[in-house]
Amino acid sequence: MKRSIFTFTRSVLAAAAVGTAMMAMPALAQNTIKIGMITDKVGVAKAYAEPVAAGVSFAVKELNAKGGILGRQVELLVEDDQAKPDVSATVARKLVDAGAVFLLSVSLTPATQQAQSVTKESKTPHMTPSNSGDTLTTQVDNPNFWQTGPLGSTQIATLLSYAKNKNYKRVAIVGENSDLGQLTTRFFKAGLEKAGIEIVAEEIVPGGATTADPQMQKVRAANPDAMFMTGITTGPNLLILRSYRQLGLKTPVLANYNMSVPVYMTAAKGLIDGIVFVDAFDPAKPATMRFVEAYKKDTGVEPYNLIGYGYDGMMMVADAITRAGSTDKEKIRATMQATKSYKGVMGSADSAYGFADGKRTGFDTNGMVVRVYEGDKQGKVVHVGSK
Repeated sequence: MKRSIFTFTRSVLAAAAVGTAMMAMPALAQNTIKIGMITDKVGVAKAYAEPVAAGVSFAVKELNAKGGILGRQVELLVEDDQAKPDVSATVARKLVDAGAVFLLSVSLTPATQQAQSVTKESKTPHMTPSNSGDTLTTQVDNPNFWQTGPLGSTQIATLLSYAKNKNYKRVAIVGENSDLGQLTTRFFKAGLEKAGIEIVAEEIVPGGATTADPQMQKVRAANPDAMFMTGITTGPNLLILRSYRQLGLKTPVLANYNMSVPVYMTAAKGLIDGIVFVDAFDPAKPATMRFVEAYKKDTGVEPYNLIGYGYDGMMMVADAITRAGSTDKEKIRATMQATKSYKGVMGSADSAYGFADGKRTGFDTNGMVVRVYEGDKQGKVVHVGSK
């Protein structure tokens, strides 16, 4: 009898413990701070979105290992918009409805633009840590949206500063015809013209081309002091680099931010030595060095700029929520907008993120660097800032 009473009592206690645990599970889930991330896993932005998303995820892992934010664990909710604007708006709504107090967009620029329709209406803080389009914060009047990637105008200003120091007077522009590629070319062209630098050749290598020889022959005939590469898509850029080498050109090449993506160290092997490119990643910066070591230790992979953007973006979100002392969206919006002198792993040694009054672009306009390829590796910094 005693044994059966003991058994019964133990069973009741066990059932009660299970019931308590089950009741605690929703409470635990509700006690997390939910951050939504819209990425592209299958579309045209996948190659860029995936490393940025990896940086966000690593930041969340670090935050949770240190106790989370405001003593609560961070729960990262991830949705794939396939780089499609209509899908991006749909998943943004899904994330807001799921309780996300902040959204990060690491997808294509037009998709990020469309997602703003949801965050403006729902008054949900929303940021892209990597997109560089100058129009992202101007086409939609959304006080809940920020971007911390370097603007295209900042990129060209940095390269122009480098070119000015080199005293280049006559230059060529070689790009490709994707939407973003054409936009980048327009920014570069406007910047060069404003600086009084003569454009003696402007060539476009269309998508689907099998060679860039005709375009590069025209560049060689124009005999410029330097050649600006404005292309965004890898295929045409590889054709340009191959023709540049095969035709024996010696004109210095100044490449846009796309050339900082590590794929060129393998895809363009033997073609990139001596090419300079604009970047926002200074491997000699102490904070960057610590980030590189921590990421390598955790993943076995050496991080690069896109991963750093995601990391900085998530850490800035954490900083804003911490300063707000709350998950109230309006309080977070106010503290994010008030961000000043935030030191991240991206940018030159002296650079910092911050939002001026009435502005929602936060990358330091003098925070970019120019680096040079040494052999097939991204090498040292040869210029800092746009002054």
